[in-house]
Amino acid sequence: MTEAVLTENDTVIQQQYEALKQEIQRHNVAYYVKDEPSIPDAEYDRLMRQLLDVEQQHPSWVTPDSPSQRVGATPLDSFQSVTHLQPMLSLGNAFNDDDMRDFDRRIQDRLKTSIAVHYVCEPKFDGLAVSLLYRDGLFERAATRGDGTTGEDISQNVRTLKNVPLKLAGNYPAVLEVRGEIYMPLKGFEALNQSARENGQKTFVNPRNAAAGSLRQLDSRITATRPLVFNAYSVGEFDGELPATHFETLQLLRDLGFVVSDLAEKVDSIEGCLDYYTRMAAKRDALPFDIDGLVFKVDDFALQRRLGFVARAPRFAIAQKFPAQEEMTTLKAVEFQVGRTGAITPVARLEPVFVGGVTVANATLHNRDEVERLGVMVGDTVIIRRAGDVIPQIAEVVLERRPETASPIEFPAQCPVCGADTSQVPGEAVIRCSGGLSCAAQSKEAIKHFASRKAMDIDGLGDKLVEQLVDEGLIANVADLYQLTLVPLVGLERMAEKSAQNLLDALEKSKSTTLARFLYALGIREVGQTTAATLAQHLGSLQAITQATAEQLQEIPDVGPVVAEYVELFFKQESNLALLEALQAAGVHWPAPTVSQNQPLAGKTVVLTGTLETMGRSEAKERLLALGAKVAGSVSAKTYLVVAGAKAGSKLTKAQDIGLDVRNEEEFIAWLEQFE
Repeated sequence: MTEAVLTENDTVIQQQYEALKQEIQRHNVAYYVKDEPSIPDAEYDRLMRQLLDVEQQHPSWVTPDSPSQRVGATPLDSFQSVTHLQPMLSLGNAFNDDDMRDFDRRIQDRLKTSIAVHYVCEPKFDGLAVSLLYRDGLFERAATRGDGTTGEDISQNVRTLKNVPLKLAGNYPAVLEVRGEIYMPLKGFEALNQSARENGQKTFVNPRNAAAGSLRQLDSRITATRPLVFNAYSVGEFDGELPATHFETLQLLRDLGFVVSDLAEKVDSIEGCLDYYTRMAAKRDALPFDIDGLVFKVDDFALQRRLGFVARAPRFAIAQKFPAQEEMTTLKAVEFQVGRTGAITPVARLEPVFVGGVTVANATLHNRDEVERLGVMVGDTVIIRRAGDVIPQIAEVVLERRPETASPIEFPAQCPVCGADTSQVPGEAVIRCSGGLSCAAQSKEAIKHFASRKAMDIDGLGDKLVEQLVDEGLIANVADLYQLTLVPLVGLERMAEKSAQNLLDALEKSKSTTLARFLYALGIREVGQTTAATLAQHLGSLQAITQATAEQLQEIPDVGPVVAEYVELFFKQESNLALLEALQAAGVHWPAPTVSQNQPLAGKTVVLTGTLETMGRSEAKERLLALGAKVAGSVSAKTYLVVAGAKAGSKLTKAQDIGLDVRNEEEFIAWLEQFE
């Protein structure tokens, strides 16, 4: 359908539309090319909505360089073959300093000079090499390297990349072929794989495979969702006069609107290249993307032409590779390690293999879900990936090499350290030891929590002292704390007689506590202060709690199936029950609550908001819980009381609107006195 003749109003709208396209393009360059966003995302989204609204009303105005054309098009049936205007050549490889010096010597011999040659040094991105074709400044086509002469047309997919200009800036030639690498930054790669795991989909082995797989999607709408980046590093066809050097050409590409690596450097000799390699090798693991080596090119184009080519590679350039970050090896066995929080992690024992510059014999398998996702078995040939200081991991199983003797990985039903039952709550990937206090692998963290202010409040027993006591063999669990004596304590580093006696006094004082505090101190998973107080309030005694079934526990308000399972499992372990007996035998006790004296607020909900400057919110919460109240984080019509400290905000406003009982801190403290 032919659009009607433009009215004066349409002409104004079209001018505004063209200005809007230019404004969005400027913001694209600022964000995706210069990494200097000038407006918030919400404002950018507003501009895009305006653009799409206009284009919907005037579809004939839409041009290939419109920012709207990046969102993806109708899926293709297949990729078409295209011929590069200039061949995309491969590079020769250097593997050490001697290879690099031989490369320089061959260049000087061919040029018949002993004068040092200037080189440009650049990172070699680990992605997919592509060629972009522009005519009259407009993006026309993108193609893979292919065999160097012919590649696949991936234009629809590359068009979705935000940092690929659809229209060139500055003084551009009539025809331009730009060569570069499309890669996936590490942050985007991890996010993509995490999303795949959550959705039960196959993950990518590494960022390079992720980039290649994303670019070879027949549906470009999928590519548009992938975090891909294009980095330009050279030109092919150029209808005009190029600068005299490669380094100047990189600046020209920046001026035309392309991302060019800030890591590129010009050096004045081969020694400069070797120094660049050393510096880049040191910072490689801190980069936000993978590089598998470096590229060195003679800077002067006139010298490049004199040097020419050999077979399918230029004589004027070479790549020096870094040690491989992936290798194949055999999974010999799987052992299980228990972490400080009880998490049980499978660790792969491998046939040692040199990868990423070190010999790797172990790799993490994370959890049962990861083992199932990989489909890995003992005896499999696996691909190991290592990047810098990151713990090596199994990235993929080579199924065609699986031996008949391969065996499934069996997760333990009992903790390999303490023998307590293991559990896995629905919805969680991690298997955990239920030993808690009695598990040696968890002892330090368990003791630190037990002694903390909101638990047993053992003054002077800080984290470092706990570490020292365990390391010196003076304690192995929380019950051992109450067996400590003065002489061995004084023998510890930085522990004088007075500080040792202060610790013993604090331990003696901590023996008198409340049942709620004691339950919280045990460190049962998912049992915080509020849940501990609820259990103490409704069941009344430690014996009743230890004997309660998961079904009985779930009858208590705010105790769900997950918490109930953790509590029941904790008190099923004989080692935990033995520790409870030892603690009580050492004198740890609490008064039996009586409803008339200690539970006057049972069933009532109190909300604390703002800053309590005299009492502090922790103490206020503890006082309320001891009186049987439930301390909630949100205000509702069922709230019994709202305590509003300094700088109280929306909760106070809502309470006043509803007409609830609201007291300031002074009034609250006075109100508490009636219960003493």
